[in-house]
Amino acid sequence: MRLQALAAALNLPPTDLPDVEAVGVTHNADWAGPGDVFVAIRGARFDGHTFIQKVKESGAVAVLGEGLPDGVASPLPYLCVPDARAALADVAAALEQHPSRALRVVGVTGTDGKTTTAWLTRHLLRAANLNTGLLSTVGYELPDGELRHFPAHFTTPEAPQVQSTLREMVTVGADAVVLEASSHALALDRVRGVDWDVAVWTHLSREHLDFHGTVENYFAEKRKLVERARSAVLNADDPWTAQLTGLAPREITYSAEGNRADWTAHDIQEGANGLSWRVTSPLGDFEVSLPMIGRFNVANALAGMAVAAQLGATAEQLVTGLASFRGVPGRMELLPGDGSVSGSAAPRVIVDFAHTPPSLEKALATLRTTTAGKLWVLIGSAGGPRDPGKRAPLGEVATRLADHAVFTEEDHRDTPLDTILREMERGAREGGRENFTSIPDRAEAIRWIVEKAKSGDTVLLAGKGPEDTLERADETLAWDEVAVARRALAEWQMAARR
Repeated sequence: MRLQALAAALNLPPTDLPDVEAVGVTHNADWAGPGDVFVAIRGARFDGHTFIQKVKESGAVAVLGEGLPDGVASPLPYLCVPDARAALADVAAALEQHPSRALRVVGVTGTDGKTTTAWLTRHLLRAANLNTGLLSTVGYELPDGELRHFPAHFTTPEAPQVQSTLREMVTVGADAVVLEASSHALALDRVRGVDWDVAVWTHLSREHLDFHGTVENYFAEKRKLVERARSAVLNADDPWTAQLTGLAPREITYSAEGNRADWTAHDIQEGANGLSWRVTSPLGDFEVSLPMIGRFNVANALAGMAVAAQLGATAEQLVTGLASFRGVPGRMELLPGDGSVSGSAAPRVIVDFAHTPPSLEKALATLRTTTAGKLWVLIGSAGGPRDPGKRAPLGEVATRLADHAVFTEEDHRDTPLDTILREMERGAREGGRENFTSIPDRAEAIRWIVEKAKSGDTVLLAGKGPEDTLERADETLAWDEVAVARRALAEWQMAARR
């Protein structure tokens, strides 16, 4: 796109700009290359304007910003915009030719259930014969179903990565895409410029207040998704939903708790390996089964069914799709700890991302209802400045709800691991419990807990979920929790054959 056309797309007044081609956009000076537009954002620690000379040397052709600081001159054409982050997103969408307009885009937001609902929705749309992509916190998928990850330096996809991924989906023939919309993504305009067809609201609870300040601010950012969509699928069981009604031109509601809604669940049955219930919906009444653990997943499934039905799925396709869903990596992921070995079944091993006291309590309470034997849990706590106050409560929750807890590492970074483990132990002891073991090395801890578990027991490996790195002091290691757990299960099975 020529620089003049780009300025026009931003509704900037005509200016004397050089006739050069803009091929990309970034706000990170280290990523700037030939033909890029650099967006100078004033952040809490750095002002992007200090890197203008650097991006010029990298081949950038222009700079966007909210105004040059006093005494600073730009050696590149400078376009002044009212909001630099908004401009970053608008330029990214324009350079990629607004790919979301060629897709049916489903956005999912809320505190709990975003990832599972997004994956379920993607699966149900595929069952309805829509070539569907996914952009999730776990990774992204094109319609081919292969899970991909952004490069390591893209810890959170920014607007240019969101738009380029959507363009890639259009290029490979996607019909639809399901996109998780976090409060940060909405607040920082990372998903600005996305043309939303359906907004899904799962549930809201206190989270990320270090960033948003108040729960009201947190809610205000998330509600942007509903405000921008053509239709909304809303959780009738969430008290915040009352403030969302009337924002979207069309509304569909769902309830797993008996509240009045368009999609409701009745006669919910929980088993060791899945859920079943009866659905009442605009498509009629029908029975469904879902091979996932946790009653809360009924609500996630209802949301996904409501979206898929709106985009053309039949009741038969929904029934078949739910029954064939294989789960979400690292979200109550049940490992295939197969049947009998020497006459006894291997322990049930589950990998989950639960890493806060409320999420760990929810996971353990769910597993307790379907565990015949002992319930074991492995949990760590992150280091650095990331809420050290949750370490003792994690130890208390783990030892109160599980028969035995193992405390171990989880990205302790520059915090001494021993300090973290002692805090978790303190939480357990203040709760009057000693049913724990501390094993610093996470791989060793997983082997130990699986080895100790017996047939009929359940082992929850909590905290890491789908994350593919493990941070220790000044090193970052490759990590695959599921692979480590599978090796431990294989060792359990070999021992059982002896």
